[in-house]
Amino acid sequence: MWLKAEESYTMLNFIAEMQEQLILFISGGGSNARQIIHYFKENERVKVVGVLSSKPNLQMETFCDEQKISYLHIPGNDFGSYLQFCSELSASWIILAGFLKKIPSALLSAFPDRIINIHPALLPSYGGAGMYGQYVHRAVWAAEESFSGTTIHLVNEEFDKGKLLFQHAIALKVNSTAIEIEQQVRTLELLHYAKDLDTFIKSTIR
Repeated sequence: MWLKAEESYTMLNFIAEMQEQLILFISGGGSNARQIIHYFKENERVKVVGVLSSKPNLQMETFCDEQKISYLHIPGNDFGSYLQFCSELSASWIILAGFLKKIPSALLSAFPDRIINIHPALLPSYGGAGMYGQYVHRAVWAAEESFSGTTIHLVNEEFDKGKLLFQHAIALKVNSTAIEIEQQVRTLELLHYAKDLDTFIKSTIR
């Protein structure tokens, strides 16, 4: 039996309302985004519906096309287009997966306590403006830390100051370089981020 156009649209809206729909924001290669997409692929309650990249990413664009997920590259700071993309896809959550731009107040207001980020260190240490990627790992290395890890937190108006949701620590190998620290922390990210998103998002469902 074929549904009429208006019936089909109503059905799609109903499905969207029943699902927790995620948009992933990225600025790099997208390894965390791919892991999250794979994790939720068969999940009927939580679903990735789009990926938005601040930089051109042909590999991610091709991957999203294969996964039947909307992909959009928006250069610069046109956050109005970010918000429009999220609205068009009926997003209920924004997930930052290696996204390097500061989230503006308009997006924070549109998604209150529904924007989540992962930081490659154990906050509150090694956070703040300019502390991302290798800058974090070099700082950890320079301080001769014995541990590092990941922090998953809500996003607010300040860099890395939102409510902490989960942390995962790992003992660093003796005399680790910044690159080796990054590799160890990346392993934690891929292992835990999607699972923690699943746990937290489901805890908010009434």
